[in-house]
Amino acid sequence: MPNRHLRLMCILAHPDDETLGVGGALAKYASEGIETYVVTATRGERGRFGDAPHPGLETVGQVREKELRSAAAILGVREVSFLDYIDGDVDKADPDEAITRIVQQIRRNQPQVVVTFGPEGGYGHPDHIAISQLATAAAVCAADASFAPAVGAAHRIAKLYYVEWGRGKMEAYQRAFREIKMTVDGQERRAAPWPDWAITTQIDASTHWRTVWQAVLCHQTQISIYGALGSLPDEMHRTLWGSQTFYRVFSTVNGGRAPETDLFAGLR
Repeated sequence: MPNRHLRLMCILAHPDDETLGVGGALAKYASEGIETYVVTATRGERGRFGDAPHPGLETVGQVREKELRSAAAILGVREVSFLDYIDGDVDKADPDEAITRIVQQIRRNQPQVVVTFGPEGGYGHPDHIAISQLATAAAVCAADASFAPAVGAAHRIAKLYYVEWGRGKMEAYQRAFREIKMTVDGQERRAAPWPDWAITTQIDASTHWRTVWQAVLCHQTQISIYGALGSLPDEMHRTLWGSQTFYRVFSTVNGGRAPETDLFAGLR
């Protein structure tokens, strides 16, 4: 299958997930002529606004949308779409409505490969967990002609992946940022590495790490969180952005325990 017919869709929760979570994959595959799409549940309305006081949900959402679109352009993303939920409220969305919105995106763009967060949401973020569940359900429902026929003809994706970090990658992120944790419902949640043996797929994006770093810099409202990144040596940047690891949830075109080095293995 020619690369121009291959499509990758990343279904995520917030602006900057596309860069920090899958920037290397997006840059790599776009450079190969593969069409890449980003679907984002929210505009990050409750996120930081640099070091300034929070000016309100609408203002932050507008600015962070622009940051996302700038980063996506650097990464070579063909299209950015929003599900139009509010940051922090994704797990309160009506499931049928949210799944239908995602199904519409899948049917319209017809990706062979879909990527989303893992079931633990990276570090327990409720929006990440919710979009993982909703995107996984949508990947199944999109292939069912009886589900929401008004939003397009059925489309069966070939492969679904979760973004997952093994111990080495998790330690690198925590050295570069800080200990990743949050409190939800009175209980502390911390980032925990995916078992190395359970990572099915690792892709090499080492020639694209500078592109990803330039995309990171587009997220200026969040730079106060990422401030220490600017002083990191090139080798650490290469470690952070130059490889990506995933868990293959299902595939209709390949299988087994042999490690993959390509999200499109079995489709080329």
